[in-house]
Amino acid sequence: MTLNVRIGGALGDFVATNVGDHGVYENVSEYVRDLIRRDKERTEAERFDRLKAELTRAFAVPQSSYALLDADTVIARNQRA
Repeated sequence: MTLNVRIGGALGDFVATNVGDHGVYENVSEYVRDLIRRDKERTEAERFDRLKAELTRAFAVPQSSYALLDADTVIARNQRA
């Protein structure tokens, strides 16, 4: 995929300080790829945290609140829905 993005003003200045001889990145493409990777990692971490919170709540429920079901009961219940 190829992206063309126009950045000016304060954002352009900010990008310029992070790219080149005095910046962390050699070029703007490298900088954008790193930003996308970090955003992807953040999104995945948020999803994992939500899943972990749901599982924590589920496992905190007393064992006595669970009902033993066989496969036929589950299948029948799902067919009615």
